[in-house]
Amino acid sequence: MGTIKDYRNMLEQPWGRMFYDIIYRQLDIPNDKRAKILDFGAGFCLTSNHYAKYHEVTAIEPNEDMYSLRVKDNDYELVTQGIEYLECIPDNTYDYVICHNVLEYVEDAAGVLNEIVRVLKPGGRLSIVKHNELGKVPAYAVLNDNPKAALDVLNDHNAESTAFGDRNLYNNDQLENLLADTMKLTNVFGIRSLFGLSSNNDIKFSDDWYQPMLELEIKADAMDEFKRIAFYNHLIFEKNKT
Repeated sequence: MGTIKDYRNMLEQPWGRMFYDIIYRQLDIPNDKRAKILDFGAGFCLTSNHYAKYHEVTAIEPNEDMYSLRVKDNDYELVTQGIEYLECIPDNTYDYVICHNVLEYVEDAAGVLNEIVRVLKPGGRLSIVKHNELGKVPAYAVLNDNPKAALDVLNDHNAESTAFGDRNLYNNDQLENLLADTMKLTNVFGIRSLFGLSSNNDIKFSDDWYQPMLELEIKADAMDEFKRIAFYNHLIFEKNKT
């Protein structure tokens, strides 16, 4: 099992950077108008730092092990609390809320989502990145050469622990139904449909690999066939205006 520091180091590698480059392209926040952005569960604050170049960003991250290793090239506000801080934010404050790989690890996902919806402005957007269980099938079978583990996923033997604790798994339909009264699902993308399947890491440091793979991934991740087997899903919701 890797450590927090190992995970932070991985994000400096091409296969770590590509995850974020894909998200930025999919979310497509324009830089010509300054927006208020809340990054809930900001981790190492890579996303907060990226958007802070052009926008007003608040990063919420209570885990000291993570925020002590944060990136800070641009100015953003770091709040070292969790949902208790979210509850203090006035209604209709933010244009965007980012919640990436967070809901799997909170005790009350519905409560967190209620607060997130409340602080979003009408017409504001919510970006959720979540694990996609079927994405483990090609990862186990191809990258890890472990068809038994892949078969276990298909047979629903998919409980596992990670360095960040046990994951609370949920599917896209459950998430959409939970938000149906207040939010409209506008887009669903895959992330890491293809680029994580090669074990040849040496080639990934070349622009001749990185740029074509990024474009391939962007195209594939918008197609239903690849969304179903992507390691992650990226769901974008818009808050109802009335």
